[in-house]
Amino acid sequence: MTDTNHALTGLDSVDWTALQHAYGPADDVPAQLCALCSPDPAERHKALDDLYGNIFHQGSRYPATAAAVPFLARMAADPALPGTPETLELLASLAIGYDESHLPGGVAIADWRREVEEFLARDPEEIGAELDAWVEAAADEGERRSRDFRRSLFDHDRQCESAQAELGAYDAVRRELPGLLPLLADAEPAVRAATAYLLAWFPEEAGETLPPLLRLLDAEREPVVLATALVAAGLLGDGELVGRLRAFLTARELVVRWAAATALARLGAAGAADAVSVEVLTELAAVEDEAPGTGALRVLFHEGDLRGCAAASLVLLADRFPDEALDAVTGALAGTSGPASFPVAEAALRLAFGAPGQGGVGAFEELGERQRRLVRVLAGLGTQTWQWVNLLSLVRSWGLPTPRDALRAYAGLPEEQEAAQERRAGAAGRGFTGP
Repeated sequence: MTDTNHALTGLDSVDWTALQHAYGPADDVPAQLCALCSPDPAERHKALDDLYGNIFHQGSRYPATAAAVPFLARMAADPALPGTPETLELLASLAIGYDESHLPGGVAIADWRREVEEFLARDPEEIGAELDAWVEAAADEGERRSRDFRRSLFDHDRQCESAQAELGAYDAVRRELPGLLPLLADAEPAVRAATAYLLAWFPEEAGETLPPLLRLLDAEREPVVLATALVAAGLLGDGELVGRLRAFLTARELVVRWAAATALARLGAAGAADAVSVEVLTELAAVEDEAPGTGALRVLFHEGDLRGCAAASLVLLADRFPDEALDAVTGALAGTSGPASFPVAEAALRLAFGAPGQGGVGAFEELGERQRRLVRVLAGLGTQTWQWVNLLSLVRSWGLPTPRDALRAYAGLPEEQEAAQERRAGAAGRGFTGP
């Protein structure tokens, strides 16, 4: 293979067949990286889709992932090549997986490194014994079967490889940041936004990346770019930034106010700034659109689901504003459907009942008024939303009854007419009669 530009220099020197991705040897990756440099948008789109499918398969990373990173970084930094924002987004995904697992607090990299080190050092038999005990501790037979299935999928060697590949990909992207930092000054707003988003996930590099992000706050006029820089600064900085970020809570654009409130919630802002943050996040949570006012250029955090991100940020303020936060998130949940319900439901359950896995929540009549309201809102979500196993798993994690009809019965809600008709029809078909 002949290198077509500087970005692909050294591509032939990598033994891609010795590296694995989701589908086996990574010998198809070089052609996909070359296609990503194509002037043809359709060819680039296919290459990007292929790379998301093999070196980032459903969020997983592989030995081939880190090997692709230097080439992708040089592509992003080359002004002669198209598709820079998309390449930067891919780099962020390769580094951290799905960002929702790191929001609203940011990448806890010290914990991540320690957990990987401890896992790699553990005795596989000891881990297996713990998993066996976890299966046996299931509350009922259904839960035991579910745990037993998950236990059967555990492969120690594969888990070790996965842990090393994920952290290896993160560090591979981290090493490329100095060459990508100048893109914060790119003429294209989408490039500036994607660069700020990428920088947000590397707290160990904050000494180099935070100052230019803060300078961007003074110069940026595009609301989405400004919002992205605000959230990034909040994820990388500390309490000393509170005064700097507070002024943006009164910005004209809702997306900028959301970003400032999100950053301040993460920084643990005290006093009046917290109260205003709650007001802004509540305002955002009540908006039906996922990314209000962003137009074609969308906020990348949480895939543009600002309502879900606002709900998660309100959890951070619950120690000082527990009632206001729960009221806001419960109200937001009532206006959601489908996958958009999942992050809001999780935030609401945390606000109402604390961490999951504490056992059952008790009788409905024993719950507080706000807890009862949340249960009724959950039970009132549509059947199409309840068809998702994601919601079922969330609700079950807090010990609440599932599926939907069981939760409605728990909350004392009337049986819906359609469900009652189906039940009567089924009984009649079996030769029974009833009310």
